[in-house]
This record gives sequence, C-alpha cells and structure tokens, in this order.
Amino acid sequence: MSEPLKGNVLLVDDDPAVAKVLGALLTQAGLTTHTARDGQEALSLLGRKPIDVVVSDVRMPGMDGMQLLGEVSRSWPDVPVILLTAHGTVPLAVEAMKAGAADFVLKPFDREEILFTIRKALLRANDDTTRAPLRAPSPFIGRSKAMADVQAMLAKAATGTATVLLRGESGTGKELAAKAVHDGSPRRAGPFVKLHCAALPDTLLESELFGYEKGAFTGAATRKPGRVELAHGGTLFLDEVGDIPLSMQVKLLRVIQERELERLGGTQPVKVDVRFVAATHQPLEELVKTGRFREDLFYRLNVVPVELPPLRARPEDIEPLAKHFLDAHAKANGRPPFTLTPEGLAVLQAQPWPGNVRQLQNFLERLVVLSDGQVLTGEEVTRELARQPGLSPAPTVAAPVVPSGGTSAPAPADSGLTLESQRKGMEKQALVDALKRAGDNRTLAARLLGISRRTLYNKLEEHGLL
Repeated sequence: MSEPLKGNVLLVDDDPAVAKVLGALLTQAGLTTHTARDGQEALSLLGRKPIDVVVSDVRMPGMDGMQLLGEVSRSWPDVPVILLTAHGTVPLAVEAMKAGAADFVLKPFDREEILFTIRKALLRANDDTTRAPLRAPSPFIGRSKAMADVQAMLAKAATGTATVLLRGESGTGKELAAKAVHDGSPRRAGPFVKLHCAALPDTLLESELFGYEKGAFTGAATRKPGRVELAHGGTLFLDEVGDIPLSMQVKLLRVIQERELERLGGTQPVKVDVRFVAATHQPLEELVKTGRFREDLFYRLNVVPVELPPLRARPEDIEPLAKHFLDAHAKANGRPPFTLTPEGLAVLQAQPWPGNVRQLQNFLERLVVLSDGQVLTGEEVTRELARQPGLSPAPTVAAPVVPSGGTSAPAPADSGLTLESQRKGMEKQALVDALKRAGDNRTLAARLLGISRRTLYNKLEEHGLL
C-alpha cells in the first residue's frame, strides 16, 4: 500500500477550489491530473488524453455526474469512474453501482480515503482481465441445442433462490448469463452488483466485499458498505471466484451460510438478503484436491452448476451471431449493412475462436471498420484472420536467396534490416493505419489493434505520433 501511485486521473468538478485542492493532492501522490469543469469538457478530454480514472462530482450544472458516468460507460468502458458526493447514501451508492461506477466517496473527502479509492480503481484499470467487454446480445443469440439447454437451465434457476455457479472459458458469456438469472428472478427490481475477484489484492478484496467501519485502516474516514451490502435485496455476481484467497473463502462461506457479515473493523454482524451467482473458468475440483479452494465453499457455490459451452463446440451459432454483430457494428460506425458470403461464413466457422464470442465480436468489428466494401468474402475474412494471432497459421516466409558458391553475409547493424528496426517500422505503420481507419478515434484504434487505450498511448508516444 506504500508504493507511489502512477496513472492519469481526470477530475471533473464545477468548483475550481475543489479541483485545485484534489489535483494538488493527487499530484503530490505521483499521479498526473487533468481537470474539467463540466461533463462535456470531460468527454472532450477523454477523447484526447490517456485517462486511466475519472473522478467526478455528482451535482454539476448541465451534464451531472450520473449522466457523465453513462457516457463514459458507453464510449470508454475500460475507464473506471469514481463519484464524489456530499449527499452519500446507500441508495445513491446502489444507483451508481448499477450505472457502472467503480466507487463513490463522500465530501468532504479524507486524503487517505480518496487515495485508497483511486488506488483500487487503478488496479482494476490496469488489469487486462477486468476490461469491460463489448456488450453481448441479450437474450442469447444462437440456434444450437447446447445454448438452448443453457437458456432453459438459466430460466429454471432464475425462479429460485439457490446459488448458481457458472462455468466456462473466458468470453463464453458468463456475465451475460448471471444478468439473465437476475433479470428472470423475483429480485429483478433489486440491484445487480458485480465484483471481479481476481482484480484486487487480498487486503482490498476484503474491504470491497464486506465494507469497512470508520477508522478500520488508514484512509477509512467514514463507514462504507461493501458489495455484499450494496446487493441487499438483489444479486451479487462474483466473477472468477476461484481466485479468492483461502483467508477470504472462510468469510465468504459464512456470508453464504448465515446471510450476515462483519464490516472490516466492525464487531456487530450485519444481516443481508442477497442471492449469489458465481463464475469461474478454473477447475474448482482440482483446486479443492490441492487445498487451494475450500471443499465446503465449493459445495455451497455448486448448488446449480451451469456450463457455458465454448464457441468452437457450437459452430452453428456463428452465423446468427455474425449477422447480429455485423448489423450492430455497422450501425455504430455509420456504415451501411454488411453481407457475409457463404465462403466468408465457412472461414469463420472453421476457426477455433479461443476467446469465444467476445473474440468473434471484436473480430467482426475490425472487419466492419477496415473493409472498403459491404460484402465480406472468404478472401477478405481470411486476409484479416492472418493478422490475428492464434486464429490463422502464420504466412510462410520465403528463404533468402544465397548466391551459388557462398553463404549469405549478415546485414550491417545500421542497414535498417535488423529484426528490431523492422519490428519498430511495422509497429509504427500499424499504429498509423489503425488511426487512419478509425478516423483518429483512439479508443476505436486501440480496439482495432487489440490493445488497451493506455498501451496505445504509450506506443504513440514511443513512436513520436502523439
């Protein structure tokens, strides 16, 4: 907790005095700060600067903090938003979390608390596994029996109160399935609260789950509810539950069994009414055998297990998924509708798609942005696949021609033919091409390149393109 903070923070507040004080505090802590006086100015800065975290006041003239949160969630889903409010209540916190806020802090804020909160947000922002995926369709799209069975199981599970354990590879739609359970349940009017268990270290995970009392640790300036409390009357989705450390598994087991918790630093139990849905891509049975996951917690979570099949096991779903994603991305990018030829579809169906539906969705967005025409042929799909690691065999490189009677001489170090110089040249050209295709929209360019916005800005700076 003592290492210096690093990152770019955007402060949004119509009170210059608050922005100045908070900006000085964050700069002193090692952060780079940018300020905006309202939501529109904040959106403009987000389009031009490599922002890692947004800290915004809730009450502002024009676009308020909740409206700004909605815009950031839609256009920059990988940028966490922390809301500042002088009127903090649990209902407001629930509303903010449902809208996608990473956290909230009460005014007047305590120095250590605001730094503690920003540290948590930076940890999540810098963890690629937590980056928000593009929205998957709902309800599920597909014609396979495997997905029909999954939907039937989710519909049955939704009507009860039993804990659901979603299992499957990354990108198969576990969060979508968790939301489907919540939306189909009697708790649909309550909050749906998410927590990615692998994104935070042990100390932060405990405070995120259970909350804390004032003075529980340095930075705890006031009592704050955790995600379990915020989900009261609704559903708590624990993503990657297999990554919870053993010390925390005991406390989670107690909450599931007894429906009560103790905040960090507290002594009194707090009753909660929460339905748990958990997800993991890990083999929990193997973790139980090796002592890395509690057997009693496994049985508590595994009441209604639902396995989400990988995309390669249901190739018949690729056609309806492709049509949906092509239509959605064409509309989002201001393009006319696209047509996928039978040959193009066959190429897509032959791929293993290790990233599953999420990878297919992102690949089709690349096709929409990069294609000159509206008909996607097998040749065009194959050409784009060749640029995607893990989806197509690497092109064969012709062997160098060696003059008869001799061996090829190594190129001089300054000839421009060294591997490193060629790599840098190709990388720079890829950046230029992506920015051109994206109309200089850096968020879209990052998605086209399959990297985060932070990595894109680092590369642009490295190659002198900023």
